[in-house]
Amino acid sequence: MLSSADIKSVHFIGICGTAMASAAAAMQERGFKVTGSDQGVYPPMSTFLAEKKIEVFSGYSEANLAHNPDLVVIGNAISRGNPEAELALEKKLRFCSLPELLKEFFIRGKRSLVVSGTHGKTTTTSLLAWVFEHNGFNPSFLIGGIPANLGQGARFTDSEWFIIEGDEYDTAFFDKRSKFIHYLPEVAIVNNLEFDHADIFADLAAVQKSFSHFLRLVPRNGLIVANGDEANLQPLLDIKYAPVKRFGLGQGNEVRAEGLDLRGSSSCFHLHGFMFEIPMVGELNVRNALAVVTAALHCGLTNEQIQSAFSTFKGIKRRLEVKGDAGGVTVIDDFGHHPTAIKETMRALRVKYPGRRLWAIFEPRSNTTRRNVFQREMTEALALADAVVVAEVARLELLAANERMDPMKLMADLQAAGKPASYLPTVEAIVEHMGQQALPGDVVCVFSNGGFGGIHDKLLQRLGK
Repeated sequence: MLSSADIKSVHFIGICGTAMASAAAAMQERGFKVTGSDQGVYPPMSTFLAEKKIEVFSGYSEANLAHNPDLVVIGNAISRGNPEAELALEKKLRFCSLPELLKEFFIRGKRSLVVSGTHGKTTTTSLLAWVFEHNGFNPSFLIGGIPANLGQGARFTDSEWFIIEGDEYDTAFFDKRSKFIHYLPEVAIVNNLEFDHADIFADLAAVQKSFSHFLRLVPRNGLIVANGDEANLQPLLDIKYAPVKRFGLGQGNEVRAEGLDLRGSSSCFHLHGFMFEIPMVGELNVRNALAVVTAALHCGLTNEQIQSAFSTFKGIKRRLEVKGDAGGVTVIDDFGHHPTAIKETMRALRVKYPGRRLWAIFEPRSNTTRRNVFQREMTEALALADAVVVAEVARLELLAANERMDPMKLMADLQAAGKPASYLPTVEAIVEHMGQQALPGDVVCVFSNGGFGGIHDKLLQRLGK
């Protein structure tokens, strides 16, 4: 177990990730001497770290560890062969992952609310953190996105509450357990459970096994908040050691939304006679809100306190985020990269923009969608759009040809379903195509879990012409 008693200096390898940088700043504020290194040191994280007076080395080098730090935190993106990781191993320096650091220095002793699931984690965590913040609880939080209300993805306070997005991706090159195993959940939310992360999980059963390990950590005075409508989750919920509450839209859920109204730019539902309204659209967001209500009521908040926070929630960057309007065309950015998430987003857009032509521009960039494991499901998801554009598979040279998503088959299948579909490898080709094809009144949703070459601003510039 890590102990602050014999740690005075900490070095972060891969410090410019949002979570790493936030943890580094929090360690500095606690009196530790903090340094870090990263391959890409640029704003906004370089500015943030400079403001915190944290020394950051650009590029990885053994020389960056010349001061022999007492603890080295090795980021999730760092692999064997990294010169600093190799030196830490060779010199037998004390090292840990970021989740382990969080557990020992920031979560232990607090009331930890962990939000997990294949989809909706960032939205649900943001909404839950805002419910607590809006009502004066001053929670610590760590979120894989930037909620508009909170202005940052991470904060560490002295309150008893820690609200964290629990990712099932692996922890580090030396710890292949899911990150959420480290987060000491008192309340564990599981929004849904599907196969994802094909680079580290062999199949759905492997994902389920990791979630079952997570649920075993909930204490008897805690609560498991589980999506009762999710078939893949049900085999994991025959649990005797901790209370379980199922939420959802179907019969048999203890927390069940009734009188659902998904029309317009907000969604309404009744729960035990109280009407909740969220400024978001789609069934997925109703389930996200149900999970938040269940957890917040368990922690002692009232319906009125929860709704007051819901009414003032402003959303999250990169989740159905309107980037602008140009030439009468609305351009939207969405982080969706799993077929189910893309389906739910398209359904939500149909509600929010009734009668308008919907474009889906998709970059196969995640470690799952670069592969052909969801070839058929991706066709079904994108077919919910009126017209589709697909970019080149990212980092395709790292995958064998028979493992890659096949864009040409995707085009053929979409066209067979009557959908105009174009495979355009580059951002420039996509922007020019949209400049010629998009019409006033169209809605263009860009799906990518990366920067996608700054496509949103380029689209707005071209459409403005």
